[in-house]
Amino acid sequence: MPLARFGATVLDCPDPLALAEFYAAVLGGTPDVSPDEPGEDVWVDLRIPDGPALAFQGAPGHVAPPWPSPAGAQQFHLDVRVADLDAAEKEVLALGARALDNTDRTRTWRVYADPAGHPFCLCAD
Repeated sequence: MPLARFGATVLDCPDPLALAEFYAAVLGGTPDVSPDEPGEDVWVDLRIPDGPALAFQGAPGHVAPPWPSPAGAQQFHLDVRVADLDAAEKEVLALGARALDNTDRTRTWRVYADPAGHPFCLCAD
């Protein structure tokens, strides 16, 4: 029997609601803002239909991981499966993502940064 159950992947960011809305547009779901005590960071949950939960925690001093960087690791990234890489790329860029590594059009994956700078990949189904 396992010791615990997986709860959510939590992303630190300067604007939790904005980042939750970005991922809701990409993955579905509705952001749910948790009430906070005065002076605490904002917390937003995103329950993704048929997927794991994402949560977003306010971190005013958030610094996006450098990518690529031999001096610093990206720590983690999200893989997002899509039916059409070109169409999905157009949509995520319109939502505020930026391309990090998308020049090799023969690969089945492309790398982007979300609006807070976290790397994620669009991966062909």
